[in-house]
Amino acid sequence: MKPLEGKVAIITGAAQGMGLETSLELARRGAISVLTDIQAEKLEQALETIRAIDNRSTSFSLDVSKKEEWAEVVESVRNRYGAIDIIVNNAAIFTVKPFEEIPEAEWDRVFAVNVKGVLFSCQTAAPVMRQQKSGRVINMASQAGKTGGLLVGAHYSVSKAAVICLTKTLAAALAPDNITVNAVAPGIINTDFLHGVPGIASMFGRIPLGKKPGEASDVAKAVAFLASEDARYITGEILDVNGGLLMD
Repeated sequence: MKPLEGKVAIITGAAQGMGLETSLELARRGAISVLTDIQAEKLEQALETIRAIDNRSTSFSLDVSKKEEWAEVVESVRNRYGAIDIIVNNAAIFTVKPFEEIPEAEWDRVFAVNVKGVLFSCQTAAPVMRQQKSGRVINMASQAGKTGGLLVGAHYSVSKAAVICLTKTLAAALAPDNITVNAVAPGIINTDFLHGVPGIASMFGRIPLGKKPGEASDVAKAVAFLASEDARYITGEILDVNGGLLMD
């Protein structure tokens, strides 16, 4: 028996990068991966990749900043599979520019995706998990949410700090119903996201483990652990995956 056999997992931002790798890792462990993303073409390609492992998987187009779309996805998943056991809130956007140059509309959009997306997922899925008396929510935070970030935009860093706080708030609220809420805080990870950050290579030498970026699979395995029964007594935790770049 695989450790996550039959568990239904919704993953946002699943068309590429850490979201796709997480979907693959959960599927390898027996979960039914439900991929969501706003990028329809990439999402279709990602689903084909997942179905090579498990043909029970499916996908939905989803703008995580729209609560009505979340409600439709949650209802569809529950009707199709009968449960929602795991949610991985991975979807996020960022831009790189000095804080003085961030337009208000851009700030609002980053917060709509990175923070409201997490809130809406839990507002719509928590009733299902409460009825089940079980559930796992894993949010994607960031090292930048703990330290601030000069190499990424201030709006991204602050939004990830908000995700960390929201994770703890939700963990306390949902614990009585046996629902755990945790976050993973990646450091420098080798994804397309990384390649969009100018000057990031100058940070590699500061990473104690190997002096190189981590891989998306490192993050995916941390998510899979938090989704598993091995993590049943862990909630409100922010799990660093950064090669020792930040030790707190």
